[in-house]
Amino acid sequence: MPAELSALVTGASRGIGLAIAESLARRGFALTVTARDAERLRAAGKRLRDAGARAVVAAPGDMSDEDFLPRLVADHAEAFHAMHALVLNAGVGSAGQIAELPQRRVDKMVAVNLRAPFVLLQRSLPLLRAGAYGRYEGARVIALASITGVFSEAGLAMYGATKAALISLIETLNLEEAATGVSGTAIAPDYVETDMSMWIRDRIPANQMIPVADISLVAECLLSLSGRSVISKVVVSRALSPDVRCERIP
Repeated sequence: MPAELSALVTGASRGIGLAIAESLARRGFALTVTARDAERLRAAGKRLRDAGARAVVAAPGDMSDEDFLPRLVADHAEAFHAMHALVLNAGVGSAGQIAELPQRRVDKMVAVNLRAPFVLLQRSLPLLRAGAYGRYEGARVIALASITGVFSEAGLAMYGATKAALISLIETLNLEEAATGVSGTAIAPDYVETDMSMWIRDRIPANQMIPVADISLVAECLLSLSGRSVISKVVVSRALSPDVRCERIP
C-alpha cells in the first residue's frame, strides 16, 4: 500500500467511525479525524497512531457549524494534498412522531446528517479526484446511512428522511463522478450496538444488534475495491430471533 494514502473520517472518536479509522490505520493510511469531544478525539488519535496510521490530524468540531466544515477539508488538504477515502460517519438521531417532533430537532438532523455530508463531499471532490488520478484503486466515499432510509419506521420519520437523502446523494455521486475514479457507497444498517442505539435497548437488547465490527468489515471491503467497481448501497439487516420471527408470521 503506497505511503501517501490518506482519509478523512467524521465521527471518529468512537463506535463505527473509530472502528473504520482503525482499519485504515492498520493499512498505513494518514488520517484526518474529527468529532465534537476534543479529549476523546485526542485519545482516538493516539489509538490510531498506535494502530499504524502514518500521521493523524485531529480536528475537533461540530458538524452543524457551517464555518467548521470548510476548515476541516482545508486542514486535510494542507497536511496531505489529496484524499483517497472520505468516511461520512457523523450523525445525530431523534425519535418522535411527525405530529410532535420539535423543529429544532428536525433542523439539527438536517444540518448534521445531510447538509454536512454534502458540504464535505463537495469541498473534498477536488482532493478525491486527485487521489483517484492514475490509480487503479480509485478514491471512495463511505456514507453511514441507516436501514430507516430504505424501510420506514414509525417514530423515525425525519431521521429516516435524512438517511434516504444521503443514500440518494451517494447514488448521484456515482452517476456524476465514477468515471473519474471517485465512487461511493451508502451503508444502511439496522440497529448497531453503539451508544446511539441505547434508547431502544429496552425493546432490542444489545445481543440482537449488529456488532460494530461487522459494519467496519463491510467498509473495509468496500475501501479495498478497485475504482472499476461501483456499489451504491449496502443494506445490513439484523438476524431476528426465533421468537421475533414467529411474531411476524400472519
